[in-house]
Amino acid sequence: MDLSVDWSSVFVPAIGLAEIIVRGSLMYLGLFMIMRFMARRQAGHFGPADLLVIVLIADAAQNGLGKEYGSVTEGLTLVLTIVAWEYLLDWIAWRFPVTRPYLKPPSLTLIRDGRLIPQNLTKEMITEDELKSQLREQGVDKYEDIKLATLEGDGRLSVLTQR
Repeated sequence: MDLSVDWSSVFVPAIGLAEIIVRGSLMYLGLFMIMRFMARRQAGHFGPADLLVIVLIADAAQNGLGKEYGSVTEGLTLVLTIVAWEYLLDWIAWRFPVTRPYLKPPSLTLIRDGRLIPQNLTKEMITEDELKSQLREQGVDKYEDIKLATLEGDGRLSVLTQR
């Protein structure tokens, strides 16, 4: 049983740090674009970008711990690149409101003044049974009681009642 540690393979990157940053950036931005246009209902209470960061960080950290990358430094650089992109895109959306429609999914009206908007349910592939289930969780059992129900960009259902 060999207990020796090759310290240079643990800390010295096998590939350039700039390449890791470029790869991490391209993966993040590519997956961000895909998730930005996916159905929001599948995301639950996390926004699509939140789920993306969780998955990418888990994968990047796993790669840094194993033999996929040659060093911990590469894995940590990739994780930091992903976190930096998430922070930067949040900051851009906060600082420059004109970018919000491109970086944050808008809300979608599902019910207005007690009337269901079927084309919006179809757009998000939500069945009436799924919607009714979500409404019951909000304490509403009839469409007529609803002034406005919207599917928020992060996947939550917001309901304003007539009362």
